[in-house]
Amino acid sequence: MAEYNKVILLGNLTRDPDLRYTPAGLAVCEFPLAVTHKYRIHDEVKEEVCYIDVVVFGRSAEPVKEHLRRGARALVDGRLTQRRWETPEGQKRSKYEVVAATVQFFDAGSAPASGHEDDLPI
Repeated sequence: MAEYNKVILLGNLTRDPDLRYTPAGLAVCEFPLAVTHKYRIHDEVKEEVCYIDVVVFGRSAEPVKEHLRRGARALVDGRLTQRRWETPEGQKRSKYEVVAATVQFFDAGSAPASGHEDDLPI
């Protein structure tokens, strides 16, 4: 049976992106994205916020760092992955994050920046 792993998120950055480089020189940019879901129970509007870590690799990482800041709106298209590690105390840890294939930058009006897509394929 075939498998499918696709995530599309539209949200706001909760921190400025963090750019670093691997020893081999590959750019890696990470940023947290807040995605809000609003729903109604009777006459009351409720809001649920989900915070998701996003990772961008390669040639797309540097423009993300250059153009996005805390509070900016971004559309992320990618795949879900699980990162696992062990603490110095020997405890096993893991977290889910989205590895972005494309990132679109949006301005304050929620339209693509400069009136066009800044679609950054990896």
